Amino acid sequence: MWTVGDMLRQWRHRRRLSQLDLALAAGVSARHVSLVETGKSNPSAEMILRLAGQLDVPLRERNRLLLAAGFAPRYAEQPLTGDALSTAGEAIARVLRAHEPYPAVVLDRRWNIVMSNRAIDPFLVDVAPDLLRAPVNIVRLGLGRGGLAPRIVNLPEVRAVLRARISRQLAVAPDAELQAIYEELLAPGLEEAGRSAGSEVTVPMIFRFGDAELRLFSTTTTFGTPMDITLDEISIESYYPADAETAAYFVKFGAEVPAGE
Repeated sequence: MWTVGDMLRQWRHRRRLSQLDLALAAGVSARHVSLVETGKSNPSAEMILRLAGQLDVPLRERNRLLLAAGFAPRYAEQPLTGDALSTAGEAIARVLRAHEPYPAVVLDRRWNIVMSNRAIDPFLVDVAPDLLRAPVNIVRLGLGRGGLAPRIVNLPEVRAVLRARISRQLAVAPDAELQAIYEELLAPGLEEAGRSAGSEVTVPMIFRFGDAELRLFSTTTTFGTPMDITLDEISIESYYPADAETAAYFVKFGAEVPAGE
């Protein structure tokens, strides 16, 4: 069974820091870090959180560190639609509406869609029903059987961008379910050998819908200094038109869909 010292050492190795690096950042001695990691010193809850903060440990994992040391969890995990996060939920909803007529989605740490605006609807037409059962995973939606892959003109480049993003995410915060999705849909294939993802902002996603070819790029927004696990783990993916034709397509779609639908 892993001790809090074992877990902190693993996070330190994951961040490629020495005990001295961590000690200097946290304002403690390297000897104290060593004693904590070897179990020769029992750290206080405050010390655990100080070290975890310097190691950029996700809030969910900080709770596990506290539990391993015999302390109560410090961070709650509230539903985004609940009373406790109502202000944050309303703010996110406003962001999604304001981004229309262009698509935007809210994703959790496993890339499941938590919220979306109306402009995402054209991408869900003719998608296999099993991919639309909650929770809808945007990676499976894009790359899984019966999903959007046949409509993605530059599929190798899009897959490479997703592979780079999720591999970095897994390096920062390992997750078994996301790892399984990565291995199923994003493991490097021979057909993509030598391809480069380039810049995630400048590499567009190119979709073909009938005679229309839509070119989109995305940006990611996260909450600053969240104190709730839900807010710590969600991000807003906003998609923008990369050319005038794509912009016109979504403006026309937005005009045809009555508000509130």
